[in-house]
Amino acid sequence: MDLILILIALGAAMAVALPGGGAPPAPRDMVRPPVADVLPPPRFAPLPEVEDSEPPAALLPPTPAFDAEDQTPTGKFTTAAEVRIILEATRANWVALRDYEGQDLLYFTQLLSWRCGLHQIEYSINDGAPQVLEAEPCHLDTAQPNAITAETTLPYLAFPKGSVQSVGVQLLFDDLSTDTARFERNAILMP
Repeated sequence: MDLILILIALGAAMAVALPGGGAPPAPRDMVRPPVADVLPPPRFAPLPEVEDSEPPAALLPPTPAFDAEDQTPTGKFTTAAEVRIILEATRANWVALRDYEGQDLLYFTQLLSWRCGLHQIEYSINDGAPQVLEAEPCHLDTAQPNAITAETTLPYLAFPKGSVQSVGVQLLFDDLSTDTARFERNAILMP
């Protein structure tokens, strides 16, 4: 407290001692010009422009090229014209989910039963990235070309228990038309 009083008294004494009663000039090294006079205005590098472009082709998976196939009915349900009406009528059964021995088993049996009129089946789990479902080839030289032998691929995929909450499906028919559906877990869960 005494130090503050001394400084106040010293300041008052200096003001009285100066001609005109003003404050003493600050030492030269204490005088600072306004900041605006010393520093240039801030300059920011321009933000890089972001393009809505695809990643380089080397990073993308190859996209299969499909051609539209002849839609003349065969009577064997091997064209989009023949299987589309069946798949539209059975849309609710495209996929099924089963909680089995600590896993979610996602069945594609209905779609695989009519795969000969399709080029491709894509699915996505919980709105994730689409995946292509592997399917066995059609058995065109037999009386039942859509038969599922399960020799090369199974009609289901296994996931951790309770992990499948929704399933998205997109079909690419062999006439190059498409159809999609989305299913919530409770709508496709089997007992």
